[in-house]
Amino acid sequence: HLKGVPKTRLYRALRGGEVRVNGARKKAPYQLCTGDKLRIPPLRTAATAAKIAKTAIPKSLLDNIPIVFEDDELLVVDKPAGLAAHGGSGVDYGLIEALRALRDPPFLELAHRLDRETSGCLVLAKSRTALLAMQAQFGDARSVEKSYRALLKKSWADDGAGELAVDAALTRHARGGRELEARSIFRVVENFANENCHDCALAEIRLLTGRMHQARRHAAVIDRPIAGDRLYGDAAFNRRMKIHGLRRLFLHARWLRFMHPLGGTIEVEAPLPRELQAVLNALRHDDAGDAGNVLK
Repeated sequence: HLKGVPKTRLYRALRGGEVRVNGARKKAPYQLCTGDKLRIPPLRTAATAAKIAKTAIPKSLLDNIPIVFEDDELLVVDKPAGLAAHGGSGVDYGLIEALRALRDPPFLELAHRLDRETSGCLVLAKSRTALLAMQAQFGDARSVEKSYRALLKKSWADDGAGELAVDAALTRHARGGRELEARSIFRVVENFANENCHDCALAEIRLLTGRMHQARRHAAVIDRPIAGDRLYGDAAFNRRMKIHGLRRLFLHARWLRFMHPLGGTIEVEAPLPRELQAVLNALRHDDAGDAGNVLK
């Protein structure tokens, strides 16, 4: 009866008492008996979500989702910042719903996630076999190499090192829970430091594990929060970066390397978005004349 509704949504409806049997709550293992009166709330199906995506998402956005890589098994797109990977929690649609609406594929599922505010490489599977293979890889931190670009508070000129390994356990959810191992490597790419209004650095962040908000939380742990981060960041630093044109989180999933489900290694790269490149150009303009600020 509810074909197309995600199983997680069904279980949430059961836990929340939206589904009633004979006027009472029932747990998922309960088996219906002859004569039971079942009440099912209106739940959105995949077809409904696709209809919403067609009408609610701006056409300019749908027409400009860059394809980074595609074959019969996988689709890799450059997800725009501000677009959720999927709908839910008050969000009518996400990237997956938009792509399903545009392509009407027989099968298309997210192989992993990106934060709504983060742009960059996002992998989708076009078959169940590919989905299971990619989920297994993303579940094993050693199987997928991930590299991000981020603008961090503070230049690294006084550190004497261009690379910093961060090994700091993180809870499963930002608000608490069981601690999980989390490891990242930060490498400075370019420093920006002058007496006017900024002291920051463009950095590469390689995630050796895949925890919720890992890049953002580890940046905060080393007191170098990411520019534009309203959750873990520095409000004063964010205001200074806004002067230079930053209107979003400066975090971009630039590069991925993984095994293709049918064999062989795949490398994909999404260039830094124009709006982030413009921020760097503004910072470089202020630093004009400073020699040696780029670290190879």
